[in-house]
Parts: sequence; C-alpha cells; structure tokens
Amino acid sequence: MEMSHTPFWIFRMGLLRFCFVACWMVFVESGFSPRAIMAQELPFPEIRPRVLVSTDIGGTDPDDIQSMVHLLLYADVLDLEGIVSSPYGPGRRKHILQAIDAYEKDFPRLSVSQSAYPEPEFLRSITHQGATDLVGAEGVGEATEGSKWMIQCAQRQDERPLHVLVWGGLEDLAQALHDAPDILPKLRVYFIGGPNKKWSKDAYHYIETHHPKLWMIESNATYRGWFVGGDQRGDLGNESFVREHVKGHGALGNHFVRAKSVLKMGDTPSVARLLRGNSSDPTQPSWGGRFVPVWDHRTTVFKGWTRDEDKAEVFGITEFVIPIPQTWFDHHWARMIFDESQPPSLGWVDGTNLRFRFSPRDAKLWRYRVESNHPAIDGHLGAFTAEAPTAERTEKVAHNHPYWWIDNPDPKLSEGVHPGARTVSRWRESFLRDFSRRLDRCLPRVQ
Repeated sequence: MEMSHTPFWIFRMGLLRFCFVACWMVFVESGFSPRAIMAQELPFPEIRPRVLVSTDIGGTDPDDIQSMVHLLLYADVLDLEGIVSSPYGPGRRKHILQAIDAYEKDFPRLSVSQSAYPEPEFLRSITHQGATDLVGAEGVGEATEGSKWMIQCAQRQDERPLHVLVWGGLEDLAQALHDAPDILPKLRVYFIGGPNKKWSKDAYHYIETHHPKLWMIESNATYRGWFVGGDQRGDLGNESFVREHVKGHGALGNHFVRAKSVLKMGDTPSVARLLRGNSSDPTQPSWGGRFVPVWDHRTTVFKGWTRDEDKAEVFGITEFVIPIPQTWFDHHWARMIFDESQPPSLGWVDGTNLRFRFSPRDAKLWRYRVESNHPAIDGHLGAFTAEAPTAERTEKVAHNHPYWWIDNPDPKLSEGVHPGARTVSRWRESFLRDFSRRLDRCLPRVQ
C-alpha cells in the first residue's frame, strides 16, 4: 500500500497554530484578555458618568492633591456633581478650593481645547465640607454639609447611577446611608481602602453590617498599581514623568508638583475606571483595576488579650473583646495603641465587655499597648499577626454582600506584596500618555 505523506509546510503551519492556541490559553488563564492587550481597546463609558468625590485632600496624604489635578483635567468627560472634604486630620474644603483656583487659571486654555469643561464657579458651588472628626463605635454621628449633599445628589431624578469615589474617610457616606437609606440603589462606590480604612474602621463596619447590599469596590491594594510596577522606563518613571510632563504645565501642573514631586496619585484609579473599561462590571479590565467578589468571614473577633500566634485577616476588621475590670465606672477610659502611623483604637463598653476595633493595613506582626486610667489594664502589652486569607476562603463568595468586590488575591496579579495591583499597572503607559496629553492642554498654544 502506498503511504501518503503530509507536506512539511502543512505540518509547520499546524505546529504554529498549536503554539499560538497554547499561548492564547495561558494568557487567558493568567487573568489577561487578548481583547485588552492595548488600552485603546478598552471601551469608553457607554454613558457619561455622574461623579461625586469624597476626599481627605490636605489631610494625611498629599497624593489627593495630585489626584484632584487629574480629576479636574478630565472634568470635561464627567458629570461632576460634588466634591466633599471628608478628612481625618487637617484637610478641609479650602484645600479643594485651592485646586479649583489653579484650575481657574488654566480654564481659558482648557475651554479652548474642549468646551465641556465646567466653569470654576460651578465647581466651587458643588464643593462642601464633610465630617472633620472620627465617629464612635456606632459608625455614624451627626449629618454634615457633605453627607446632606450626597443625599441631594443621589435623590435627583436621573436614571444614571451616582459614582461615589471615596479617597479618604467613609464617615460622610455612612451618614448619608444612615439618614437616607433609600439612596443605596443609586450608588456605585469605589473606596480607596487600605490606609484610609484604618481611620474609618467604624464607619466601614457600619456600612458593611447595616447596608450589605451596597454596590462597593473595596480597593485596599489594587490602587497601588498606579505608581508601583508597570512600565517605568524613560519618561514613564515616577520622577521622570513628573519632571518631563507635569512640571511647568500650567497652574494645575505646578499645583501637582508642589504637593509631591514624585508621581503617586493613589486615588486616581477610582476616576480612571470610569474613563476606560466596563464601569458596570468590576470583574472586567479597566484602568482602575479588575476585582473579584468579596468573601465571607473578613471580621476576626478575639475574646481576650492576644499573642503573636493569634491570626486575623489583613485589611479586615479585627475586634478585641475584653471583660470589664472590676470597679470600672463611667469616668474610666481605655485605648489601644499600635504605632505612630495608626490612629488609637478607642475602647467602648458593650454589656460586660470592653471592646476595641482595628483594621490592619499590612500583613505582619502587630504589637499594641493599652493606655487607660484604670490600673488593671493600663500598660497591658499584646500582639497578633495579620495575614493574607487562604485561597480556600477567598473562593467562597459572600452571599450577604452580592454587590461588593475586592482586590484579586491571585499571586500572578500582585505587584510585590500588593494584591491586584498588576491589574492597574499593566495599563501604565496608556493611562500616563493620556494624562500627559491632558496636561498639554494647559500649555500656551503655539501661534
């Protein structure tokens, strides 16, 4: 019988096709989509998004100033409805107004480039002061100008959702939900957690337990991809980008540099997610990251004092329940001190127990001491270990938080110790080039 032989070129084409398909599958399985290899393939928003920003600008972190400059440069493609000062620390409404003053100086050039930029006076009219003090263990306190404005915006007759971008504390959002729970279905919240959560642990706990059906992206580490990892060659470095593309670019560029001469902009992914990507589905790629549904049991309750080997989830809520000492009276107080970068955890009485609440922002051993005017607990030393949750636990989707998303724990998507950050850093060149073009609008026009 005569044997038939496949020509070599056909064999080679088959082999190449097999290799292509294999690489394609590896790429998809690693969490990336061939459709999104280039950022320009990410979709623009289908509808113009309504946006309200809650910021601690001028407070504990200067990167809010950089993010505010970015927000104002993209104000022509957003329906910006509110800017609320929600700080822990010294940040106030005046710091938002200082950024708007810089915007006003650049406004003539910006409005020539794009007539949709809002008038500076309009931006001032939607800027409000929110809570300036941390709330107690209940997580809510008194209504503020900022929380009232959130309610007013959310209750407007508009079919579009209201995107609330929280760059600082959650106190005003918690208060708005407490005072007007009917606004919940209209809200789409992107919370820059991590460091901010340590200040707002009580407001966070209130929202999580009393409004579990809130639509919420909790970005505890993903946002770090804006300034960690990605392509940082040449003019894309954190220092070189600011030097070559921000400095000298109008009043807004100089306002950016005065805050910090190195690119940080940690809050900007909340805005960038609305610029490129599917804003209705947090599990899909976007400039602001890609997230997974939250899992259960993120709160750890310790009954009694803790030691090094006691474990709690990083970025979760940790509570300590301590029996009240004998002879405890109303004038007694206690607080748990971790380190200088963490706010004290103020104790409160719950029945026959004294409780403390804390949110660990890093996976490490946390040591604490207790300060109190009751000698039985004053000076007590303790510790616990915060660690990443196991894969077994993160795979169990929380049924009581159906619209809540969080950093993707897949190690392939981490930048160093920051889970999910690579889902932002992979777009670094694209979003920085786009930002650079926006900054160029502030330069004098060449005649």
